[in-house]
Amino acid sequence: MSEIARGAFHHPGYLDAAAQAALARDIAGVISDAPLFVSRMPKSGLPMSVRMTNCGPLGWMSDREGGYRYEAAHPETGAPWPPMPRMLLDIWAELTGYPKPPEACLINVYSDTAKMGLHQDRDEADFDAPILSLSLGADCRFRLGGPKRADKTIAVTLSAGDALVLAGPARRCFHGVDRILPSLLTPLPGPLAGLGARVNLTMRRVT
Repeated sequence: MSEIARGAFHHPGYLDAAAQAALARDIAGVISDAPLFVSRMPKSGLPMSVRMTNCGPLGWMSDREGGYRYEAAHPETGAPWPPMPRMLLDIWAELTGYPKPPEACLINVYSDTAKMGLHQDRDEADFDAPILSLSLGADCRFRLGGPKRADKTIAVTLSAGDALVLAGPARRCFHGVDRILPSLLTPLPGPLAGLGARVNLTMRRVT
């Protein structure tokens, strides 16, 4: 584990191959019950470059009409989000030590050309809770800045099996994914194979 910035803890290879395969099976089950969809930017209505879904009591989404928000049901099926797999709850407890469980796990599926612009996670009411992300599949270049969009950023490679915790001062830092690294396209494991290049899971406490 290394602290890449104050409050930002990188755990390279936290999930070994067997754990990645087990997590892939869990996430494939979630996607089967809550199909991937494309969120849209609030002002422009333009589609985001990643496909997504959620598990847990709440799920994150965005569209032109309602903007960024959490909802209790899938925007297309109207069904409640699937429960969060036990494995994710155990990882949250081990890596964050936060006394309350996560309420949302956002599942982002990246193609080899997808990216995520610099943004803050600020749609939650609980900013004391950390954010925990897990990576499967291809490496990406992750960028972490400061509390202002114009702050200097650092670049970190996130690989399959890596965990990243943003806590304390890092909780409100701008962050994003510059690109998928084409020379490091590790196939997604098991039932997620062929779905895309990379899957990122982001667990958050919302209320």
